[in-house]
Amino acid sequence: MKMENINFEEFQKIDLRVGKIIEAEKIEGTDKLLKLKVDLGEEERQLVAGIAKFYQPEDLIGKEIVVVANLEPKILRGVESQGMLLAADVEGKPVLLKPDQEVPPGTKIR
Repeated sequence: MKMENINFEEFQKIDLRVGKIIEAEKIEGTDKLLKLKVDLGEEERQLVAGIAKFYQPEDLIGKEIVVVANLEPKILRGVESQGMLLAADVEGKPVLLKPDQEVPPGTKIR
């Protein structure tokens, strides 16, 4: 599926950072969503991610992920999400994106 192109200035507005998952739990009332606490270096953020059918919360602790850090907060199932993790869609299954070596939380992706 081809998406609309954006210019370089628009791309520069996206704040992509490495995050490290420090807590993860299922959200009551849904089998799709997890609530994650993510270390972004200078701060911790809460994210809601639709990956619960494919990832167990305990398996996510300590994993590095890529986070869109400047996405407008949104309430999902009564829980505030303060960003978004990035995942590839492989035949309907999310696959988390991660650095190929350890990177400090909060590191900017360029």
